[in-house]
Amino acid sequence: MMDAYNSAKPSVMHIDLNSCFATVEQQARPMLRGRPVAIVNRRIENTSIITCSYEAKACGVTLGMSIKEARRLCPDLVWLESDPPKYKYVYHQLMRIMNDYSAHVRMKSIDEGIIDFSETTQEIAQRNLVDIGHEIKQRLWTEVGEAMNCNVGIGTNRFLAKTAAGLRKPNGLDVITVQNLRQVYEALKLTDLTGIAGRMEKRLNAVGIFTPLQFLDADETVLRKIVFKSVDGSYWYRRLRGWEVDKRDFPLKSAGRQYVLDGYRMPKEKVLQRLHHLCEETGAKVRSKGMVARGVMVYVRTYDYGGWHAKTMAPLPFFSNEAIYAQANKLFAAAPEGIKMIAVSCYGLQPADAHIAQLSLFGDDIAKERALTSAVDDINSRYGKRVIHSADTLGTDFYVKERIPFGSTRYMG
Repeated sequence: MMDAYNSAKPSVMHIDLNSCFATVEQQARPMLRGRPVAIVNRRIENTSIITCSYEAKACGVTLGMSIKEARRLCPDLVWLESDPPKYKYVYHQLMRIMNDYSAHVRMKSIDEGIIDFSETTQEIAQRNLVDIGHEIKQRLWTEVGEAMNCNVGIGTNRFLAKTAAGLRKPNGLDVITVQNLRQVYEALKLTDLTGIAGRMEKRLNAVGIFTPLQFLDADETVLRKIVFKSVDGSYWYRRLRGWEVDKRDFPLKSAGRQYVLDGYRMPKEKVLQRLHHLCEETGAKVRSKGMVARGVMVYVRTYDYGGWHAKTMAPLPFFSNEAIYAQANKLFAAAPEGIKMIAVSCYGLQPADAHIAQLSLFGDDIAKERALTSAVDDINSRYGKRVIHSADTLGTDFYVKERIPFGSTRYMG
């Protein structure tokens, strides 16, 4: 059975900043160190926590919990509104440090990064990765701040490196090799494995797989044909054994933004103003990746009727904020009342091509629209986001604030 495992020398390192946003705030504000801290996107009692410090977790505070509930568990909880510029700074500092060790660095999220040492310099290749891991920890303390800690995991593929990084939090460093692979799995639950949540756990349980070791020992055909019913079963068979199957880039298919409204049962004209703001942010995202869109979808969640959505596919690609909003506005007209959350997304993305016909609000003068949009983007890029924006969205920046996504770094710059 050992022959099926990847017995190569581990060459992948996963770095995970511990409770990133909360730790950054503790670094920036020394008086918060050692105290329970929670980060929210908006300072209102019913807002949800997006991250919290280990001191808060020790009191039972968890992600997604409302501040009202968290304060019952932890009366001394300090809750702060997120501060994206700080987190972006730390993100770029971590990436700078990681880039010193390999040209093959990938940030999986704002607080997690991967270093692939398989094609690094000869000098780095001769070093022990455990020593490099400790060195990165030290550099994080000295070059970013003494309150900054990270977990480091080392393995033969990305999956095992991430698994190793989660074994001892906070501030751990672990290595998974062919020698200790089974021992590591023996101490874990199925849901401890990245990618295995409740529904997938039930599917595994249905074929008699209740532990990671049983998952490891499962027949590849069973995983492919019965559990996953796709090639994903074969990917899991190899992934668990330390073979790399996740070193893949997926094309950008959609871009969007959502927002929980800042008032109870707001009039639709106020909601529409915020939707316009979201359309402008979505347009900037699409263009920043050199893409154009074919479709627009508007989604709302209401107090009375649950979710509602509508979408449209345009006859030609489009890219400007005005074109996105014009279509979103028409869709929104049919939305129900009593909205508490609204979202807009562009889909059917494809690379921008000056030679293809595109939908334009300037009639046939697509060049004029492209030049105007590009000029506005340049100014906003140089002097700050939304320095130039629609007059209709004047004042919405106070409510619809910048957010930092955990799961993607596509728009981090």
